Amino acid sequence: MSHIYLIALGSNRRHHRIGGPRHVLRAVVADLEGLGDVLTAAPMIDSGPIGPSRRTYANNAVVLESGLEPAAMLAALKAMERDYGVRRGQAWSARVLDLDIILWSGGIFAAPDLFIPHHLFRTRDFVLKPAAAIAPDWRDPVTGLSVRQLAYRNRVRLRKVRG
Repeated sequence: MSHIYLIALGSNRRHHRIGGPRHVLRAVVADLEGLGDVLTAAPMIDSGPIGPSRRTYANNAVVLESGLEPAAMLAALKAMERDYGVRRGQAWSARVLDLDIILWSGGIFAAPDLFIPHHLFRTRDFVLKPAAAIAPDWRDPVTGLSVRQLAYRNRVRLRKVRG
């Protein structure tokens, strides 16, 4: 059985062989083909860091078709992060690679180490903007809103916060 995943990608640390964050994400999109078929990839954007990191992030998203179940997909993504040199430690610190499952074709998925949809994606412009570029009509199974609608709501919210 095949599943469709929306996966968010981020990088704000140089890889010693590949290069800067944008180069890392290009390489990761190609490597994701090993987990299934990348149906589409979003244009890359730059975003400011959250938390203690001061480095700008490169972000994008992909729609991936795969035979992997969610827990196996998460394990494969975490292995890919480790292969790229992710160092665990302080939350939101600089990282070579961050991969998150945002949505999947099966709707809601809950396990001790994984909840789909990702619990913070609705408020993160750096996830919603690339996601809306490639999967605007995909509906959040919790709110019923499309990714496009969530991105719009988030932009309005950010404008109000910024004044």
